Amino acid sequence: MRSVIPTRSSRAPSGWQTAALLGIAGLAASMLYVQAKKTSSEKANPPQGKFVDVDGVRLHYIERGHGQALVLLHGNGLFAGDFELSGLLDQSARPYRVIAFDRPGFGYSERPGGTTWTPEEQARLIYKALHLIGVERPIVIGHSWGTLVTLALALDYPKYIRGITLVSGYYYPSPRIDAMLLATPALPGIGQLLRYTVAPLVGRLMWPGLVKKMFGPAPVPERFRELPVWMTLRPTQLQASAAESGLMVAAAERLSERYRELVMPVTVIAGSEDQIVDPGHNAQRFHNEVRHSELIIEPGVGHMAHYADPALILDAVARIEASLTPGGNNLRHEASVHRSTTLH
Repeated sequence: MRSVIPTRSSRAPSGWQTAALLGIAGLAASMLYVQAKKTSSEKANPPQGKFVDVDGVRLHYIERGHGQALVLLHGNGLFAGDFELSGLLDQSARPYRVIAFDRPGFGYSERPGGTTWTPEEQARLIYKALHLIGVERPIVIGHSWGTLVTLALALDYPKYIRGITLVSGYYYPSPRIDAMLLATPALPGIGQLLRYTVAPLVGRLMWPGLVKKMFGPAPVPERFRELPVWMTLRPTQLQASAAESGLMVAAAERLSERYRELVMPVTVIAGSEDQIVDPGHNAQRFHNEVRHSELIIEPGVGHMAHYADPALILDAVARIEASLTPGGNNLRHEASVHRSTTLH
């Protein structure tokens, strides 16, 4: 009886081939799952505001109220809806015409490739958008990464911006290994693969711990739990968030060389227990350099200071308004510190 020798093509796959096939199948399944979650999240959370086209970029913004314009710029990884959940948007709409932008790449705003979306580039885009929607001489509130864009607006358009309020900002360069790691999904090639497959899944697993750190030591407010998590984990938003993580150190270094140019009223607000940004290295140092600024350190508050006391932020804005003449000429704040606590 003749023996049959199996040919190479009939042999069972080797271990590494099996692992590769399983890996590919896993990535494909992840991609389908991520796409399904993206679609369902966008369907459940359609845009609530308006759109404006600026230089071929479509920006989404929420507008409420009447009166003097107040602009809100959110932090990295979030979108304008964060200001709704904090209560700051609705409280601002009582005395102001408040405009909360989805910054480029977040929420429903576009972030075209081919542009490095530095704070200065975003400021240029928002400056043009504000003109297009008829806003004159606003006060701007920025939170976290949004403070860098707020500062770029104030530095590049000082005759247009009436005053600024900076909440939980990162103002000076410091070693940030976490920022380098979080920047991975923005890398060409491998980054694109990650953000359409495993990065959103890993992000979802990490979300509870990240949120706890953002608010700590205070508990996470119930209203923040209403934030649609998968809106923040969509591949395009992950790309924008990762890119901003990679840009933040250089942006702070570049802008910090210009802080002494600031002449309009400035309020700096920080939580004494911020676990994301060191308030001593940032808020306190900024106040020491920009001597006409007002510094407010909130005891026991973490990075999400706009949830802790929205009224305190609006009181600071009111003091900026009071420091301006009826004709709109900027007057300097007197240096001051309110609700301070010892910073370690």
